[in-house]
Amino acid sequence: MERAPVSPSLIRHLGFKVGLLVTLTVALVIAFVGYVLYARGVFEPTQRLTLIADNVEGVTVGMDMTFAGFPIGRVRRIALSEDGRGRIEIEVARRDARWLRNMSVYTLERSLVGATRLRAFTGNLDDAPLPDGAERTALRGDVSEEIPRMVATLRSTLENVEQITGPGSGLRASVANLQTFTARLTGEHGALEAMLGDPEDAKKVIAALERTNTLLAELSRVARASERLVTKAERRVLDKGGLVDETQKAVVDARLLLGEARARLRQVDAILTNIEVVSADARVISGEAKVASTDLASLRAEVEESVRKLSHLIDELNRKWPLARETEVKLP
Repeated sequence: MERAPVSPSLIRHLGFKVGLLVTLTVALVIAFVGYVLYARGVFEPTQRLTLIADNVEGVTVGMDMTFAGFPIGRVRRIALSEDGRGRIEIEVARRDARWLRNMSVYTLERSLVGATRLRAFTGNLDDAPLPDGAERTALRGDVSEEIPRMVATLRSTLENVEQITGPGSGLRASVANLQTFTARLTGEHGALEAMLGDPEDAKKVIAALERTNTLLAELSRVARASERLVTKAERRVLDKGGLVDETQKAVVDARLLLGEARARLRQVDAILTNIEVVSADARVISGEAKVASTDLASLRAEVEESVRKLSHLIDELNRKWPLARETEVKLP
């Protein structure tokens, strides 16, 4: 079956159309590549940061360095320095370099599961900005490197546990003592026997407590009786009409009698003085001497009467207020 002949008009513009299509295709490819490069920050200004670590295992070219979980830089080159340490060259975009400061800390973390991570930490954003081309030491945190030390520590711990729980260890002795203590707690005398360690000692303590309770009861009874006795004594002594009141009245009477006795004695002194004056001329005033003697006898009788009243008052005072006796109070 033969093909249909092609129109000469179509053949005439075929080369131009093919060239235009190829040109458009190349332009689209170049634009796409340029956009991809722009999106990945190839044309964005950057600054270089070099991290130095003892071991850069797990670090690959193109891996990101993160700050607060956001990528701010990318590893461009990994090399070995002259002193045998790894050098990680990182490009950081200028717009993201503001998060890095002179005192920033960089870590290289490697976990048991997952890839290695480069992280940056800045504690003070007011510090001086990180200069271009700066070199900093990366702190390495490798969990796999801690495994041997952890295993050794665990082995030492297990050995210590075995020694603690082994025969003749202090833990077993403590458990045995605890069992003995709990057995005594469930005994007849409970916690008292557990603390003293001997049932006989516990019985002695209980007996002593009972005697103490009895003694306290007796002391309480004696205290109540003493309180009643003191109350009665206070009523007899301090109440109205009691010993204190009667004594105060007797003292007042005694003062009055003493005043009268002083007055009588002054009169006696005056009469005696008069007698001495008039005795020189007994013949002239004999009559007056007889009268004075009569007055002296009557005055003497009055003084004796006052003295008897005073003596009676003192006896009454001694009877109401036993000053010269020792009072004995018998307690029950």
